[in-house]
Amino acid sequence: MIIKIHQACSTKNALFYNERKVERQKASFYHCQNMPVMNPFLADKNDRYRIFEEIEERNTRVKKPGLHISVNPTVSDLVKLGDTGIRNEIGKLMEHLGYGHQPYLVYKHADIDRIHFHIVSTRIDCETGKKIKDNYEREKTQRFIKSLEQKYGLTKDENPQKLNYRFSGSSKNLKQNLESLFGQLNQMDFISSKAMYDEALKMFNIEIRPFGKGYAAFVTDGMGNPVRYPIRLSEFDQRPNFYAERNLNQEVTFGVNQKIRFPETFKRELMKALVYQYRKEEKDPTRYLRKRKRIGRNRKGRWL
Repeated sequence: MIIKIHQACSTKNALFYNERKVERQKASFYHCQNMPVMNPFLADKNDRYRIFEEIEERNTRVKKPGLHISVNPTVSDLVKLGDTGIRNEIGKLMEHLGYGHQPYLVYKHADIDRIHFHIVSTRIDCETGKKIKDNYEREKTQRFIKSLEQKYGLTKDENPQKLNYRFSGSSKNLKQNLESLFGQLNQMDFISSKAMYDEALKMFNIEIRPFGKGYAAFVTDGMGNPVRYPIRLSEFDQRPNFYAERNLNQEVTFGVNQKIRFPETFKRELMKALVYQYRKEEKDPTRYLRKRKRIGRNRKGRWL
């Protein structure tokens, strides 16, 4: 996990940067804390900014009153912490840095090929009007990251950006990136059930659902609504664990409760016959047409 802290000269610029991402559907409202209203995301962006503006008006001498933090977890971090864990640890990070009592907003970003979070707050204390001490922020952040690694058993990836994937309706190289995600999740031993695997996929807006006689990977908007055409699992070289393709023609239903199952020997013989017929037609594609020509046409001019 990588955490970066920015000293913003303008809290308004930092806030509106995230708001523009939301308007362009490249970010979403994720979390808030210590706000004067129950859900500030229901109001206008100017109303959200005024919450910080009123606090900063108490101390106009501070040159960089804005607090802007980016939290960049890896795939493994997201899966191990989960959605609830991410929210809780962001709260603990703010407490660790001395901003636990401050109002702050959290945005979930999807503007690049990895999931990450932005936190916006103010460095002016909402209670005293004084500037909150920001000494040794980098050292404090590194200690916090180490505590997370020990608590959740996180590992350091050589290139975290390559291990994070963002999926939306406009994602490029979808099939390739999905295979990379499946490969990463398949190697995680702590994912021991299909339910855990599904929960991990939802962190990346991906769901595996029945599709025809098999399964397909759906990209959703985070609320379960598909945002682009699905890809069948049979098209992937690297497939997700706990999902085996359904056997075609495994059973045929007659009526409501009556079912007939074909034995394996019958299916094998059927496949042999189909392959033989296909090869026969492939060698002489005009064979069928010539056979019909020999028969001739009926009175209406249709082939017999």
